[in-house]
Amino acid sequence: MVLRSLKGSLCLLFLWFATTIAIDIHGRVEWNDVCSNATELGRAKAILDSGSEYAGSITASGDFTMCVNRLLVPANHPNTSALSVFSFDVPSGTYLLSIITHDYTFDKLRIDVHNPADAQTVEVRPYIEGTPLHPPSTVILPYPIKVSAKGKFAYFSPPDSFNLITMLSNPMTMMMVFGGIMMLATPYMMKNLDPEALEEMKKEQAKVAGVQKAIASGNFKGGISAIMAAADEATAATVAKTPQKSGKSKKSKR
Repeated sequence: MVLRSLKGSLCLLFLWFATTIAIDIHGRVEWNDVCSNATELGRAKAILDSGSEYAGSITASGDFTMCVNRLLVPANHPNTSALSVFSFDVPSGTYLLSIITHDYTFDKLRIDVHNPADAQTVEVRPYIEGTPLHPPSTVILPYPIKVSAKGKFAYFSPPDSFNLITMLSNPMTMMMVFGGIMMLATPYMMKNLDPEALEEMKKEQAKVAGVQKAIASGNFKGGISAIMAAADEATAATVAKTPQKSGKSKKSKR
């Protein structure tokens, strides 16, 4: 008998404690130019602290309520008096409210649930993601909560259109264009060259072709000899072109 009475007292104490620390949180999504109605919003819900324990679905009118774990108690229970329903809603504490939806972004809000002796209150403050919760902001927003969509997610990026400047700024394209210009301009440049310079250029090309042919055939000795011969000829030509200074010897008079 004593054990049963003790159980009843503990149950009443537990239910009284739960009702004194819990409160429903009400809010509303206000439609704007970004999201004008519930059809555009789609399936969405409001959650506290990124969890599913305290969550409320957003209705067609935009309203939501954080209300969970309702405990039904028979009205004829000897220890419940006239109470039949108790709500284990949102306990006292500090939370972050987020609106979860597929297509739209919402600002997060800081929710402070207080339980003073005379009344239960909810304070709503703006929150910038990544900043500490304490100390709290001095700005207090009106309650019930009012939130609105700030932007829409862009899941599709259109492909880039044709851009001539971008194509020409590509290094490979620039090399191809330069090569084409040189190929077209070379015949005109050859016609305007001095015959002696043209003959000298042909000789140089023949020497380079001979060296490349010797190396390609595996005759490294012949290739090295051709390179050395070309170097000697270039040195001799440089010496021949250098003017020599002539000096007159002076005889000393006795």
